[in-house]
Amino acid sequence: MSQVKENDTVKVHYTGKLKNGQVFDSSLEREPLEFTLGQGMLIPGFEKAVIDMKVNDKKTVDIPVTEAYGEVRQELFHKVEKAQLPEEVKPEVGLGLVSKDAQGNEHPFKIVEVNDDHIVVDGNHPLAGQELVFDLELVEIK
Repeated sequence: MSQVKENDTVKVHYTGKLKNGQVFDSSLEREPLEFTLGQGMLIPGFEKAVIDMKVNDKKTVDIPVTEAYGEVRQELFHKVEKAQLPEEVKPEVGLGLVSKDAQGNEHPFKIVEVNDDHIVVDGNHPLAGQELVFDLELVEIK
């Protein structure tokens, strides 16, 4: 029976959890995730975990912060004057915002602080700084 190797296209069912057991994503109620290894589409720890699996193999892996979404980066926190916000935006802690750069690329931010004249937004991935746990099941090697 063949095993997953670099550059294979695979289908995987997964459940992603935080260390405290809270589920943040799962494919169990939808189609399995299909991806090609080595293209950098997924976090490194997820790809490494799939290497050498066989069809129908199941396993649980702990993925350290460095192989997940990385550490929280302070340079991704930004102070924004309230006057710069669209009039219809009522800033609240936890509210998601999207900013476009000069090339038209969208960058998501979350409001983490609201003050009288400004807000502070966080551009880190929501799972940055978190060690993750994935339950994996290899469904297919293409």
